[in-house]
Amino acid sequence: MDPAKQMIIDYVKKEFLEEDSDVEVKEDTPLISSGIVDSFSMVSLKTFLEKKFKISIPDDKATPEAFDSVNKIIDLIKEYVKI
Repeated sequence: MDPAKQMIIDYVKKEFLEEDSDVEVKEDTPLISSGIVDSFSMVSLKTFLEKKFKISIPDDKATPEAFDSVNKIIDLIKEYVKI
């Protein structure tokens, strides 16, 4: 798996799931629409991505749709940095 995707999956699991959760997070797992990531958590995830990739994601691009899966997040990041 792409290291960037794995890093995002690991972050989501660590920050947004209970330790004993049996929810599986994969590249195409719905994050927002499934409730794993809520609007507050999305801001935290956006901040994490901006720091990790040294980018700035405009608020108008940081939509629930753009953050609804690891694949979509990677697509968004690729607009600002080559990974």
